[in-house]
Amino acid sequence: MGRLAGKHALITGGTSGIGLETAREFLAEGATVAITGRSRERLAEAARQLDGPLLPIVSDAGDVPGQAALAARLREEWPRLDVVMSNAADVTHLPIEEWTEEAFDRLVATDLKGPFFLIKALLPLLSRQASVILVGSVSAFIGHENAAVYGAAKAGLLSFARGLTYELKDRGIRVNGLSPGPTLTGTFTSLGPERQAAVYDELRRTVPLHRIGTATELAKAAVYLASDESAYTAGTVLRVDGGIGELAY
Repeated sequence: MGRLAGKHALITGGTSGIGLETAREFLAEGATVAITGRSRERLAEAARQLDGPLLPIVSDAGDVPGQAALAARLREEWPRLDVVMSNAADVTHLPIEEWTEEAFDRLVATDLKGPFFLIKALLPLLSRQASVILVGSVSAFIGHENAAVYGAAKAGLLSFARGLTYELKDRGIRVNGLSPGPTLTGTFTSLGPERQAAVYDELRRTVPLHRIGTATELAKAAVYLASDESAYTAGTVLRVDGGIGELAY
C-alpha cells in the first residue's frame, strides 16, 4: 500500500518543476491529486505526463478571490482534503532600481498573500491531522543577487509554518515548510542556454555538495511531509538545499 493511499492532495503550481514531480510522486504513493496552474494548455500537458486520479484546475495563485473559488471547486469534487502543498511562485529577481510597485505587489500576492488566503478558504475541507506544506526557498535564509523581494516573501511564507501550526493545533493540522536550494527546473530557461549553463556552473561551485538538486529529490521530501510518517513534525522547515543555506556563505 502506498504511503499516501486514500489521501486527497492539492498542489498549487503543479504544471512543471517541483510541483509536477511532486504530483507524480503523490500519485505513485496512492494519493488522489489536484494540480493548479494559470495556463489551461500547460495543465493539459501536465495531465498527459501523469498517471492516476488527477484533477487539473485553472487557478492563479496570486488572485486572492480566486483562492475561495478554488476551495469551492474542491469541496464540490472531494469529501475532504488531507494535503495542501503551496508551491506556486513568482520567482522574479531584479535589482532594487528596477522594481516597480506593481511587480512587487504581484510577487507578494503570489508568494505570500495568496497562500495565506488559500489555507483560510480550505479550512472547512481540511481533515483532522491534515498536512500543509509551504514551499519556500534558500533565498529566505541567505542574501544573493537580485533576490531581496523574493527572499523576503519566502521568509514570510515559511514563518507561517510556525504561526499557523500554533493557530491550527487544536484542529490537528500540521504546517511545515519545505525549503529548496538550487534545483534543476525550468526557472532559468529564459536566460538562454549559454547564460543558464554559466549560472548552473556557478551554483555547483557554491553548493557544498557541488551539485544541483533535482525536482524528484524535493518531491520525495514532500511525500514525507505529506505522509503519516511525519505526524510528529510540525511548525518547522525541512531544508533540501545541499547545505547552501548553512555553509556556503
